[in-house]
Amino acid sequence: MGAADVVPGVSGGTIAFVTGIYQELITTIDGLDLGIFSFWKNHGFKAMFRQYNLGFLLSLFGGVLVSILSLAQLIKYLLEHQPILVWSFFFGLVLASVLYIGKQIKRWNAGIIAATAIGAVVAYYITIAIPGAAPDVWYYFLLSGFIAIIAMILPGVSGSFILVLLGSYELVLGTLTDFISGLRSGDWDMVKLSLFKVLLFILGCIIGLKLFSKALRWLFEHKREMTLAVLTGFMIGSLNKIWPWKRVLTTRIDRHGVEVPLLEDSVLPQSYEGEPLVLYACIAALVGFVLILLLERTAGQKQTNADRH
Repeated sequence: MGAADVVPGVSGGTIAFVTGIYQELITTIDGLDLGIFSFWKNHGFKAMFRQYNLGFLLSLFGGVLVSILSLAQLIKYLLEHQPILVWSFFFGLVLASVLYIGKQIKRWNAGIIAATAIGAVVAYYITIAIPGAAPDVWYYFLLSGFIAIIAMILPGVSGSFILVLLGSYELVLGTLTDFISGLRSGDWDMVKLSLFKVLLFILGCIIGLKLFSKALRWLFEHKREMTLAVLTGFMIGSLNKIWPWKRVLTTRIDRHGVEVPLLEDSVLPQSYEGEPLVLYACIAALVGFVLILLLERTAGQKQTNADRH
């Protein structure tokens, strides 16, 4: 999930859904409240830890955090030097996820088809929206975390791409990079400044998670088929963002003074300005596709074993 969330256009929620932990995640987050402290006081730490499923959350978000901190610079490098292969891999991954989530819908009717179409249109227009500029102020980190985490837990909606639209993707990624660089170099002033911003972002994420998980839990309990249809549509529409071959329409200057794409248009490989690497792109997409099938099979075996016990 952490690796997926680093890439603009790919949703960590997709990985959570395919691996079979999505509803446990939503239910566990929704169950967290201030009553945890009184439960701790009355029943002890171990009972509280089990009651609120904190082992699951610590394991999951610990993995996400480690992944983001360890892969942020690598993925940034790969996106700069091997963009076609990276986008192809994630295109195959999301395409397989569309099929996986879509087949969870048991009854297709006019309403379900309409919900899927609406989700696809909304997601598509998000992918072609014009990114904004982000002010480097404390409250924007809080707001960015609040909005991005909602997208991150929705399959098909990329939290990192929402950060791009907010204009804060580079700001947040740069802050994480500064934090790591400060630790390595012993620049504690840089560490303190970047840590403050990171904590603000995390606080925004926590608030967004708590508020939105309640709505999602209700939707899955009462409108499951319709919710799955909208999520499937989101993922279909998001494929435009991660299409490997792009034509740059406009550019901007990033915080390092480097010219980077601002608006891009999806094109066919033969219209791509540069080496399209079609064969390698197909292989990368196939690897992503097969990875989801393997995750799905692993999740299915896990659920079967759980049911037996």
